[in-house]
Amino acid sequence: MSDWNDTQRSGQAFGSVPRAGGDVAGRATYDEGLRSYMLLIYNYMASGVLLTGIVALSAAMTGIAYALASGPLMWIVALAPLGFILAMNFGLHKMSQGTLQVLFWSFAVVMGLSLSTIFLVFTGESIAVTFFATAGAFAGLSLYGYTTKKDLSGFGTFLIMGVIGLLIASVVNIFLQSEAMAFVISAIGVLVFAGLTAYDTQRLKNDYQYLRGTEFMGKAVIMGATSLYLDFVNMFMFLLNFLGSRE
Repeated sequence: MSDWNDTQRSGQAFGSVPRAGGDVAGRATYDEGLRSYMLLIYNYMASGVLLTGIVALSAAMTGIAYALASGPLMWIVALAPLGFILAMNFGLHKMSQGTLQVLFWSFAVVMGLSLSTIFLVFTGESIAVTFFATAGAFAGLSLYGYTTKKDLSGFGTFLIMGVIGLLIASVVNIFLQSEAMAFVISAIGVLVFAGLTAYDTQRLKNDYQYLRGTEFMGKAVIMGATSLYLDFVNMFMFLLNFLGSRE
């Protein structure tokens, strides 16, 4: 796994936060750069979510979703997003920023095709309500992660283990087909990705002090947007499974 966001370094690296009592103008410049950096991440993330939504809705309206709901295409489209994520992480240092951008937008398109089948299962109204509920929750959790003085880094390992547990439980439930287990998985999934939203926001904010002024910053913006995109989409899907009205 790439270590692009590893902030466990000693000393005060180039581009670090001005120390207390330091130059006020330097602090103002740092804060302005941080806001621009985070805004770029949110713009990428929101654009990716919008593109995914447009593709999903278009596929549902044109009947493509029906073709994707069965047969070999279902598995290709379902597994393709994972391939993009692995390629982006493992090829991060070898790829140019332009290549990484192409992969990000391609990933958003493939995710849209994968998610288009939810329109065959859930009512359009419940999908819309869940989307806006997720957007509101995401905004609040991300704001908390950005503004809180509490160090959330200790939750990282716990949350990642939660994601792994959810993945294993979901695979097991494919064979068990237990509605009770699906309900529990969805409820825990919402909590895990809610926590990851706050955690990732604070992590990305803290990473800026090591990234500003470096050539890697452009790539970090795309990878940061991908992290928040995954938090949003997964929280949306678990919340939809938890509360959505089925056709």
